Amino acid sequence: MPVDADVQTHARTLAQRSPDHLRVGPFTVRYNPDWSLKYANYAIPDQDAEPTAEDIDALVAAFRAHDRLPRLEFLPGSAPAVEPALLAAGFTVENRAPIMACVPDGLRTPKPVPELTTVEPSTEAQFAAAALVQHHGYGGTGEPEDGTARWLRTAAEGGGVAALATLDGVPVGAGGCSVPVDGLTELAGLAVADAYRRRGIGAALSAHLTATAFERGCRVVWLEPADEAVERIYAGIGFDRIGEKLNISLDPA
Repeated sequence: MPVDADVQTHARTLAQRSPDHLRVGPFTVRYNPDWSLKYANYAIPDQDAEPTAEDIDALVAAFRAHDRLPRLEFLPGSAPAVEPALLAAGFTVENRAPIMACVPDGLRTPKPVPELTTVEPSTEAQFAAAALVQHHGYGGTGEPEDGTARWLRTAAEGGGVAALATLDGVPVGAGGCSVPVDGLTELAGLAVADAYRRRGIGAALSAHLTATAFERGCRVVWLEPADEAVERIYAGIGFDRIGEKLNISLDPA
């Protein structure tokens, strides 16, 4: 099976395993009741799904009923009929993001960052510190919602990886690799505090997470880079483009 198909299966399986997921027609909705971030709430179509207009209306209604933005993330090739149906229903493409992947013999070690310490959170204080870095790193203010730290705990407890990076005791970076499915894991939530960017911390932390995932038996680590600059960082440590993911949503009513 091609790696991009493996990636779609991995994402769909995790959505179906999430405790609060919803099934609406040929869609699985990954719903997080304690985390309103749009990237934590989205639908994935079944393989080769051919949704009707009624299916899409029901999907939109389910998102609205749970006070979430109607939104999907998926590889278009896994269900070619879905994008045209969504566009016809008024959805708008947010972006077409590259998907990148790394295998064990492809990982390259980046230049070390002096005095950077990376640990796997094990205490409530460490998980809270990691969640705060992620929350602010993705543009949030104040305190993060409970779901941010819960994702990290779930990853760490389910065979994935969670990491908190510090400099002189100050939390400066955080991220994780999701619960593995058939040897695949997603590197996600990678964030570096504003004041500490452009020092190589993101590359060092990404390489640490990826290497740890491989040590725990994963055969592929995949991710979605935020932009071209971030894509170059991941390419520098051994990640290659393997496909494209569609992020598409319906404006609030």
